[in-house]
Amino acid sequence: MTTLTIIANIVAKADRIDLVKAQLEKLIPITRAEAGCLKYDLHQDNDDPAHFLFYETWASRALWQTHIDAQHLKEYLAATEGAVESFTIHEMTHIG
Repeated sequence: MTTLTIIANIVAKADRIDLVKAQLEKLIPITRAEAGCLKYDLHQDNDDPAHFLFYETWASRALWQTHIDAQHLKEYLAATEGAVESFTIHEMTHIG
């Protein structure tokens, strides 16, 4: 079975960086305990503190989809409503 790598880019509004960062950090322990989560690492850009990146590895796309529907992500979205400038997700396959 091929694992799924997710690159999620989150850019906070300039005046909401601390809020977004705190809410993203809350996701880490909960998500790492989910079935199929092999890696869930949060990064913050050294030159642009509003830019956050999750590097994730999941055992399968189906298990990642379960994560996407999880209550803690719904709570994150509610807590950061209006605080995020942009959000993009890239589904990737490891090839070497």
